[in-house]
Amino acid sequence: MTDTTAQTHPFSQLTPDRILDAIESTGRLSNGRLLALNSYENRVYQVGLDDNSFIIAKFYRPGRWTDAQILEEHAFTQALADQKLPVVTPLRDGQQSLFEFGGFRFALYPRCGGYAPDLSHTENRLMLGRLLARVHAIGKLQTFESRPRISVQEFGHDAAHYLLTQQFLPLEYETAYAAVTRDLLALIEHRFALAGDYQVIRLHGDLHAGNVLWNDSGPHLVDFDDARLGPAMQDLWMLLPGEPDELRLCLSDILEGYEAFFDFDYRQLHLIEALRSLRIMHYSAWLAKRWEDPAFPASFPWFNTPRYWEEHLLSLKEQMALLQEASSEIL
Repeated sequence: MTDTTAQTHPFSQLTPDRILDAIESTGRLSNGRLLALNSYENRVYQVGLDDNSFIIAKFYRPGRWTDAQILEEHAFTQALADQKLPVVTPLRDGQQSLFEFGGFRFALYPRCGGYAPDLSHTENRLMLGRLLARVHAIGKLQTFESRPRISVQEFGHDAAHYLLTQQFLPLEYETAYAAVTRDLLALIEHRFALAGDYQVIRLHGDLHAGNVLWNDSGPHLVDFDDARLGPAMQDLWMLLPGEPDELRLCLSDILEGYEAFFDFDYRQLHLIEALRSLRIMHYSAWLAKRWEDPAFPASFPWFNTPRYWEEHLLSLKEQMALLQEASSEIL
């Protein structure tokens, strides 16, 4: 990436003055205190207000979501909050939750404190399962009209095609990558076939531990930016540990809590390693597609090195082995 690229990237125009001017365009007076938070897809800041309170401002990556897709995310989280579920929703000025200033769309959120979930305790796993079930029970009541569905095509086939055609893979790894991804995708497709005609519902979509904040009242869900349609398992598998015995115990407790509020289709157990494999593939393509964003080379300096691709191929082969094992005996 050249200095010229960094200077012309859209986010290069998001200066501190422009951020504060954007906040004040909504009628909120800032005290000038600004802290950048960890976020790569978008730009997220903690902003101090003149009453010494704080809000969180999320500036959306230009060209990623349409206004309609962003507003569907906002509507989904509001529907959850209306049912008293602990999710962080955007602040609204009347009916408005999406703002625009200086060519950037943004949303404002209350600052929510908490700590990472400790899922080593049975009660915490049960509590999280109950919360996810209630989210999914509301998620099934309507559909997304604009937001996409989680698919093997986008997260698997399209990801592999992008890496193979955009010259990100070192030449010596191209043949091996093409062969491994071809065989891996066949196994993934088979697992989705085994899962059958599962119910497609509105989901959080990216529910890893970093998007669960725990406090004295229990778990809170944050950052629905990747909300999509898909199988319920998408919101469960990222919370599971990797070791088989620990995975079974954690999943058993989460599902016990889950089924107190919503039925779980156990055919979706076939999807755990399939969804994990798709995430691994999609993640590499995501890094490649964002490489012109100056934040990415600075934050992921190990990406696009021979060692990275060697380890990536190894991860894909390990997923092939897991997908070849029987999944019906997880629980």
